Amino acid sequence: MDRELKKGSTELLILSLLEGRARHGYDIGRQIEQRSQGVVELHVASLYPLLYRLERRGWVAGRWVERPGERRRRYYRLTPAGRRVLADQKDTWRAFVAAVNRVVRTANA
Repeated sequence: MDRELKKGSTELLILSLLEGRARHGYDIGRQIEQRSQGVVELHVASLYPLLYRLERRGWVAGRWVERPGERRRRYYRLTPAGRRVLADQKDTWRAFVAAVNRVVRTANA
């Protein structure tokens, strides 16, 4: 996938996954890869800095969870501010995709 397309949509993908429930970083990356059928892959080197940035903005909140027999993991969840940003990003994305589709459909007309 084109690097610029991926860069412009990664926040939307992460926030969308956190809309349903809290997730740890590895699960976020795995879900994005699975749901995109391998088209989008997020490597640790880019995923965690993005999660930290979303946390600094107040869009997600992270907390450490320890479970017996498992390693400690940081789970991220959407904050109320993050839900508002996600709603705005979804609206913007839908409008963008619709506009691109209109151009692509009429480009050969």
